Amino acid sequence: MKRTARAFWIGAPGHGEIRDVVLPDPAEDEVVVRSLWSGVSRGTETLVFRGGVPENQYATMRGPFQEGDFPGPVKYGYLNVGVVEEGPAALLGRTVFCLYPHQTRYVVPASAVTPVPDSVPAGRAVLAGTVETAVNALWDARPLIGDRIAVVGGGMVGCSVAALLARFPGVRVQLVDADPTRAKTAEALGVGFALPADALGDCDLVVHASATEQGLARALELLTPEGTVLELSWYGDRKVSLPLGEAFHSRRLVIRSSQVGTVSPNRADRSYADRLALALELLADPALDALVTGESDFEELPDLLPRLASGEIPALCHRVRYTDIG
Repeated sequence: MKRTARAFWIGAPGHGEIRDVVLPDPAEDEVVVRSLWSGVSRGTETLVFRGGVPENQYATMRGPFQEGDFPGPVKYGYLNVGVVEEGPAALLGRTVFCLYPHQTRYVVPASAVTPVPDSVPAGRAVLAGTVETAVNALWDARPLIGDRIAVVGGGMVGCSVAALLARFPGVRVQLVDADPTRAKTAEALGVGFALPADALGDCDLVVHASATEQGLARALELLTPEGTVLELSWYGDRKVSLPLGEAFHSRRLVIRSSQVGTVSPNRADRSYADRLALALELLADPALDALVTGESDFEELPDLLPRLASGEIPALCHRVRYTDIG
C-alpha cells in the first residue's frame, strides 16, 4: 500500500511551501502517525523561517526529524500531536506527541512518540515541547520556597515558565512584558503582571525570555545582590550588548544559560523521555490553554509563517489543525 502525505517546507528564507511526499513502509518497531495538531513555536520557527540560524549553530539547531539543511530548503518543526494508525498493539489508536515537523502523516520509531495522558486534550498537548523547555529551565534555576521571581518576556516560553512557577509555594511571581495585553495571559496563569518600568525589584531569580537586549538589561536591574538571571532567549545571528559595568560586579550578579537540548545536570537522574512525560502530565492544567492564541488549517501555513515572522500575528503558540488530507 502506497502511503502519501503532505509536508510544509521552507523552500528558501522567507518562503514556505507544501510538498507531496511518499512515506516509507514502517518496520516492526515503527509507527505511522496521522497528525491531528501541530504547533508553531513562534520564536525558534520564525527565526528559522527568516534564515536567522548562525552557520556555526546549524548542527545544534537541527531538529530530530528535520529534512534538508539551513537556511533552506528545510523541513523544520517539533510540536506534533497525532494518532497512531499502524504500529505495535500498545500504541495503536493512541494519541501521541512527537518532535516532528508539520506534516499530515509520518513514520517514526515507536520510541520517538510519547502517549498523551487521557487527562490532556490533544489540542493542548502541542505545548509539550515548550513546557518541557520550562521544566528544564526550572531544573537549572532551582527556585526555592519564598523566592521573589520575575519572568521577563511574555512569549510562549516565558509564559510556560511563569505557569509552572505559579505552582511553587510561597513565591512571588511576576510576568514582565512591554505588551500590556499580556496582563490577561498572566491573570489566566495565576501570576502577577507588570510593564518593564513598573516591575518589582529585589528578585532572587529573573528568568529572561524576551530575546531583546533591553529585556536582558532590565532583568539584571531587577535582581537583588547575588541574584541570578537565567537566560532562555535564543538570539540566532543577532549581536547583544549588555551593561556589565556599573554595579554588575559589586552586586555579584550571575547570568547563566539554559537550553533544552541537554537535560539539566541538576537532574542527572532523569532522561529526555522522563522530562517529556513530565511536561505532558503538567499539561493537565487547563490554565495552559491561555498559551494557544490562534489556530488555522495546515494548508494555510505558507501564508501564515510570514505573518507570524513579521509580528503581524502576535501569537504565543499558533496551533495548526489537520483533517484527513493525505
